[in-house]
Amino acid sequence: MDNLAVIDGCDTTPKLFRSRCDELGTVIAMREKEFGIWHSFSWKDYYDKAKCIGIALMALGLEPGQVASILSENNKEWLFVDMATMCVGGISNGVYTTDSYSQLKHVCVDSQTRILFVEDEEQLDKFLEIEKDLPLVQKVVVFDDDGLKTFSHPKVMFMDELYELGRKNFEKLQNEFDKRLENVRPEDTAILVYTSGTTGPPKGAMLTHQNLLFQARNAGSWIGEEVHEEIISILPLCHIAERTFSVFLPLNFKWIVNFVESPETSFENTMEVSPTLFFGVPRMWEKMHSNTVIKINEAVWLGRIAYELALKIGGKYAEYIDAGGKPNLLLRLGRWVAEKTVFRNLKIMLGLDRARILFTGAAPVSPELIAWYRALGLNLLELYGQTECAGITTSNTATDNRIGTIGKAVANVDMRIDENGEILCRGPHVFKGYFGNPEKTAETVMDGWLYTGDIGTMDEDGFLRITDRKKDIIITAGGKNISPSEIENQLKFSPYISDAVVIGDKRRYLTCLIMIDHENVLNFAQNQNIPFTDFASLSARPEIVDLIGVEIENVNAKFARVETIKKFKIIDEQLTADDEELTATMKLKRSTVEKKYSSLITSMY
Repeated sequence: MDNLAVIDGCDTTPKLFRSRCDELGTVIAMREKEFGIWHSFSWKDYYDKAKCIGIALMALGLEPGQVASILSENNKEWLFVDMATMCVGGISNGVYTTDSYSQLKHVCVDSQTRILFVEDEEQLDKFLEIEKDLPLVQKVVVFDDDGLKTFSHPKVMFMDELYELGRKNFEKLQNEFDKRLENVRPEDTAILVYTSGTTGPPKGAMLTHQNLLFQARNAGSWIGEEVHEEIISILPLCHIAERTFSVFLPLNFKWIVNFVESPETSFENTMEVSPTLFFGVPRMWEKMHSNTVIKINEAVWLGRIAYELALKIGGKYAEYIDAGGKPNLLLRLGRWVAEKTVFRNLKIMLGLDRARILFTGAAPVSPELIAWYRALGLNLLELYGQTECAGITTSNTATDNRIGTIGKAVANVDMRIDENGEILCRGPHVFKGYFGNPEKTAETVMDGWLYTGDIGTMDEDGFLRITDRKKDIIITAGGKNISPSEIENQLKFSPYISDAVVIGDKRRYLTCLIMIDHENVLNFAQNQNIPFTDFASLSARPEIVDLIGVEIENVNAKFARVETIKKFKIIDEQLTADDEELTATMKLKRSTVEKKYSSLITSMY
């Protein structure tokens, strides 16, 4: 039987990495924008840097099976260190830059980190705050020495010093490097990926080389075999989805990866790169949509009419395509005119004019949002996976798509719904377990089946639909089971609402906490001459409360009476990934929000 976790004769990530770099040589592997200029790096650069760092890690005493952690925004050094660690038999682990020093402490202690890489002075400060609590950390390596030219610490060194250490030990250790690379086994842990911690302290999921190569090879079944994609890396590389799209899929399919200059410039950089393939979380797609809607509303009346007409034509055309039908000549002509007059410019504005295929995942998304993108002619597809599955388990595809579902199980993966409605999956992608936590592992994987914690249904054609997280289902005082995510997704489709938390467990009726979209609500207030001083005062204005009230009533009309929002409150704070209420991928920690705003919730009952 064909080994599903072998690519071009390579059964581990380091072997595939070496093979690709030998094969592609001077071909561009990645680009990075720095000080306003895009710089290119070849596959040869990729390997040479990784090997030099790997030799330096051996010189520092990193042994096979030991962990090196990376605390940095996405950049080329992240990938160099990631591959270097795996090549010498180590385990690579990412840490979110938004983590506090206490969260960093938890991850480093739990993973038994020996070498810690940090991006800059800000991240180094976190280590210095908890240094006494991290006795296992032998060395801290800083990527960017800006502001640290005169800094000295016995455990701290900088990247140029690490490269120098690698060069000094090259002749002495290069054979050992090659030996370690060859000795890595498919069943060895390659990376740790810490869960987002939405339901408790983050746990380190152990993903093997077999897990990763299976996902990379298997992706051809749902993404297509195109080898000339150009992608942009925006979401944190600590997250399994971004790691998959920015590291392991490019390793198989030979894609070019572009790193944004900073998270703040991501949309601008996307316009510059114009990627052919793009993975984003719902918050990103929601923001693109809301910005577009606001701009259209500010356009002259002729522009607004043209947009509405084009959107209607594009929507009808997409419905025919998704249903497997063939649009008639008149509809095809109308779609062509809409593309030339409206959609082309919108795609350029979004940086998606070259996009072949787009994916959304990591959190629930409104079907209406996907339908909007597909009306524009953008092939946005919903997929599903989780850390414990090393990435993707189900996906809609370009030729088999059903909006409102997470698609079918990808090739070589089994999916089923248990008697309690929980989604279970089985296959070569299922993780090795939680690092140092066999009890939690045993609760998650039973008889080879991974219990996802998600509740869903499967139709007769095999399309899966998630109704909610098992722990998030609301049971009202009247005994009605309600899925809050369905209501929340509809609310977030509004350009004026960035996020929402539906409340109602064991209560008489549903209420909601609303986080307004600051930029769009700000524009609304300015256009309506509504006075305010800061975000809190803007949120409290009666005109803004009324605006959100209208949006909620529009959503209420789509649901049964028992599922409607009776009262709501606007949170008067701007939440970002730096706040404890949100994960780094902008996913709400429901329990944290409910706890922090308990008095606000109580006031609605």
